Amino acid sequence: MRKRSNTDSTPEETQPIENLPRHVAIIMDGNNRWARRKKLPGGAGHKAGLDTVRAIMEACSEYGIETLTLFAFSSENWRRPETEVSALMSLFLNALKREVKKLAKNNIRLRVIGDRHRFSQAIQKHIAEAERLTADNDGCTVVIAADYGGRWDIAQAARILAAQVLSNEIQLDDITPESFQSAISIGELPEPDLCIRTGGERRISNFLLWQMAYTELYFTDTYWPDFNKAEFLKALKNYSKRERRFGTTSNKVGE
Repeated sequence: MRKRSNTDSTPEETQPIENLPRHVAIIMDGNNRWARRKKLPGGAGHKAGLDTVRAIMEACSEYGIETLTLFAFSSENWRRPETEVSALMSLFLNALKREVKKLAKNNIRLRVIGDRHRFSQAIQKHIAEAERLTADNDGCTVVIAADYGGRWDIAQAARILAAQVLSNEIQLDDITPESFQSAISIGELPEPDLCIRTGGERRISNFLLWQMAYTELYFTDTYWPDFNKAEFLKALKNYSKRERRFGTTSNKVGE
């Protein structure tokens, strides 16, 4: 019997779901533990995780999800062993080289957020090229958070607004949640409706701190390389049953 892959779909997975999120953010965790469990080198987990990225991007296109944001590399990940960081950078560069034409062909727009300055010139060049080649696509927007941290994001937005005050472009009283939203990364996109974290941890690890003020959280013990379309569907169905209040009272009778 053929083993079911990440890209296979069952009839249940193709059924329509009401109340889908517009924007799904994912903390892709568990690659190293997946590799250790299989007695494989750590890099094998990250390579397998890339297959999952492809499968989930495909699923988002199928379900009409507008934005998918993936936490690929945090500001803190530079502290990992040099060999692991080097392997991750190589994988990132190769993925940029190989995948951009597929993204363009499938009408997917790529955005990369984070502080790019610590990346090699080659990576910075291919990020810019990938964003340029997919800029006019109007399908799903895939955002890659690389060398990204939520606190860094908030600080850089504050610097932007402070510089505008100093240059008399705006007044101090013009700094509002709305103006801050315009300065934050992906502030022009819908805020995440659903954040999924794989790998068993129950925290958001400095990811999209401003943007996720009212995001619904979904945690799964499944390691990222094993997070296939069926697992993604579970998360979407779980989300579809939730009542989002945004700080207001429930619409349900008796609550």
